[in-house]
Formats: sequence, structure tokens, C-alpha cells
Amino acid sequence: MLNFARGRSQTRSTRSMPFAGMEYHDPKRKSNFVGKILMAAALTAVCIIMLKQSPTFGTPSQFSRHEEGVTHVLVTGGAGYIGSHAALRLLKESYRVTIVDNLSRGNIGAVKVLQELFPEPGRLQFIYADLGDAKAVNKIFSENAFDAVIHFAAVAYVGESTLDPLKYYHNITSNTLVVLEAMAAHGVNTLIYSSTCATYGEPEKMPITEETPQVPINPYGKAKKMAEDIILDFSKNSDMAVMILRYFNVIGSDPEGRLGEAPRPELREHGRISGACFDAARGIMPGLKVKGTDYNTHDGTCIRDYIDVTDLVDAHVKALQKAQPSKVGIYNVGTGKGRSVKEFVEACKKATGVDIKVDYLPRRPGDYAEVFSDPTKIRRELNWTAQHTDLEESLKTAWRWQKAHRDGYGAS
Repeated sequence: MLNFARGRSQTRSTRSMPFAGMEYHDPKRKSNFVGKILMAAALTAVCIIMLKQSPTFGTPSQFSRHEEGVTHVLVTGGAGYIGSHAALRLLKESYRVTIVDNLSRGNIGAVKVLQELFPEPGRLQFIYADLGDAKAVNKIFSENAFDAVIHFAAVAYVGESTLDPLKYYHNITSNTLVVLEAMAAHGVNTLIYSSTCATYGEPEKMPITEETPQVPINPYGKAKKMAEDIILDFSKNSDMAVMILRYFNVIGSDPEGRLGEAPRPELREHGRISGACFDAARGIMPGLKVKGTDYNTHDGTCIRDYIDVTDLVDAHVKALQKAQPSKVGIYNVGTGKGRSVKEFVEACKKATGVDIKVDYLPRRPGDYAEVFSDPTKIRRELNWTAQHTDLEESLKTAWRWQKAHRDGYGAS
């Protein structure tokens, strides 16, 4: 083995000696330097040869190339409650999935569950990125061969939207524009857009059909409608296949107990009523706060259409399968039956077996009295019908996951 280090016993007279601003170089030192250069070059050459002989050298990632018979779906917000359940369903049906999430609302624990369930190469990848960063988004599209995008990523709390509207317009409307521009630039021609019944506001007639006028009354609904308008305007001069799903209040969790809803503690005040009920049942919160008892409904509390997340995901998959170039489909995704908040609370008490303490408070800004869907169109055109319509059973399924995961997915 060669040793280029100079021995400690070397005499001073053989070293470089400066004189009058000049330096006289030792020939042996120069020779040693050249030897090091040659050795480094030789090692580099060996490494290159070994890499080229590797069977994976120069082979593009499976995610970066289109493959016959495989549909590669980008799931934005795939670490979130609904997005993770959608990714699970897609993976079960042999889709290739890329999740992009900035984890501001999602859980890396949900991604880890999916990775453990589907560890095979080319099935699932997770990319940490913010959709507000156009440069990062374009890089993701340039490095991956997507066939379709299911765009879930969004902040989604009505109450929070009234307190911080700019966050909602930026996160929902602006980020959707970034995604759409990247799709157009990179030739990705199928978009399934996750919208909301909040775009309808407070309609005069029930149930809500797809023809009901959209008059949103809070920044969340307004931001979603703006995003819809952008998509629809773009689609007029594009061959993109577009499906817009306006869904209602989501509950439940994976029936096999692999995934659930785990909102961040600081967001509990704005979260879904199901999460608030479970927090009260587990003693995390002293009780459940019901905001508004003077609405024009049969018991004074808001009426909502509660859709199980399993049914909601099924609607997205059916929309993906039915999407057609140059066509736009707009669908309400709900059960067609409204339940009051008081009815929901009673179902939650039965599902958890806990007599939850309820405090009735004044209305929350931006809420509306009654919203439930007419699912006729989606049943007729996509052959979709909600299957999990027993409110108590959906809550029992979610409660099982909550009890088994008292810390959610654990520390991120």
C-alpha cells in the first residue's frame, strides 16, 4: 500500500525554503503531489467502471417513465385524512402513486403506513414540497411521468377561513393555479379536483343539485369556487379531462383500521365535528361545543350531509376511471340525507359509549343552516352510490381507530 505521508524524521534541509519573496520547491514534494493526482484519477476510473457495470446504472426511475398498463397518479395532500385514504385505495387497485404534501396539515405517519403496506419498488413515493412553490412543482412534474392528478391539498376549515382569509385564497386558489400550469406545461391531461359543497353557500332550496347556484358565504367556499372557475376556463381551450367533486361533511375511517383522522392539536378548535366528539369522549377536551342552536331547522342546529370517507374515495376512483379528454364532469358527492348536529352528537354518544358533555354556544361565523345533496347525477353517470350510510356505524369505525391510536400517528 502506498504511503504519501512525509516521515517525521525528514531533515529541514529537504523542505521548501522561501528566500527574498521566492520559494524553491522540493522535487520530491512535487513528485508526491503528482502521485496523489494519478491515484485519485485511477480510483475515479474504477468507480465509473463499476457503476456502469451495475444493472441499475442509467436506468430511469419507474416513476419517471410511462409504463403500459400502469396509471401513475399524483395525489396532492396525500398525507392528509382524505388524501391518505385515497392513496390507499389507489395502491390496492395497482395504481402507481406519488404523494406530494408539505405536512402542514398531513401526517407523515400515514405515509409510513402506506409505505409499509406497499414496499415494492415503483408503487409509492412521497415528495415533501409546497404547492405554492412553482419552481419546486415544475421540478416534480419534469422528473415524474404522471398520467393524472387528484388534487386534494388544501386548508379546509370554515371557521379558520373567516379568521385568516388570505391563507385560504393563497393555499386553495393560487396553489391550484400552480398545479394546473404545471399540468399544462408537462402534458398531464387528467385532473380530479376535490371541491366542496361550501361553494353553494346557503341555497334557497334543498336538496342541492349540480345546477344549484354557487353563492359561497365564507372564504373557504369562495376560494374553492375561484379554483373551480380557473379550471373550467382553462378546460374550454384544452383537451384535459376534468372531474370536479363537490362533497359534503366527511366522517369515518379505513374499515380495516390502518388509517384514520388525526388533526393537529392546535387545529382542534376549527376541526370536524367527529374529531371534536372523539376528543370529548376521550377526555382530551372537557366537552363538546355546539355552535348555533337558533337555525331554521327542526331542532335549531345545523343540518349536514355526512359522507363516509370510504364512499368518498370510491367516488374519486370512479371519476378517475370515467374521465374523458375534453370533457368536464361536475358531481355532488353525498348521501342525499341531512342530519342535524344534535342527531350527530347522539350517534357519537352511542358509537363511543360515552355520555359526552355538550355546551351550546352562539353561531360560528360563516356557517349555514342546512346543506344536503341530491346524488342523482353521480349515480346515473358514474354508477356511484354511498354504501356506508349508517351514521353510528361510520362513527364506530372511526372510534376504533381513535382508541387504538391515542396519539394519532405519533410524533412527526
